[in-house]
Amino acid sequence: MEQRISIVTLGTADMARSCAFWEAMGLQRRSRKSPGMAFFQLGGIALGLYPFDKLAEDCHLPGGPPSGSVTLCYNARDEAEVDAVLAAAVAAGATLHVPAHKAFWGGYSGYFLDPDGHPWEIAFNPFFPLADDGSLQIPA
Repeated sequence: MEQRISIVTLGTADMARSCAFWEAMGLQRRSRKSPGMAFFQLGGIALGLYPFDKLAEDCHLPGGPPSGSVTLCYNARDEAEVDAVLAAAVAAGATLHVPAHKAFWGGYSGYFLDPDGHPWEIAFNPFFPLADDGSLQIPA
């Protein structure tokens, strides 16, 4: 298996609301060839949106809102970007869940919950530099 993730798919209770949220956050919806799904290009990976019940059916798992067992993280270039992204998410309809703060691990982070309750960490991690293209560089 090659070392990559291609698509992160989030379950949603309201496709139109979720698409509007991510578009308000600056993402552009791409391929509309898959009815009932939405895809947004995120650099070398894609964010997918799919109704909770359909996603659960596809995975052969019980459906329902997320339990918090997975978080998604956007690494920012500095602390000011963390604050700006959290503010933009709230303005677009997210709920500020954990305000930005100095983290115990030496960085700066906060969390928002997207309209479907998925927790997103927005973090500046001085130990994981970002390349010019925004890709994460985990030191050896």
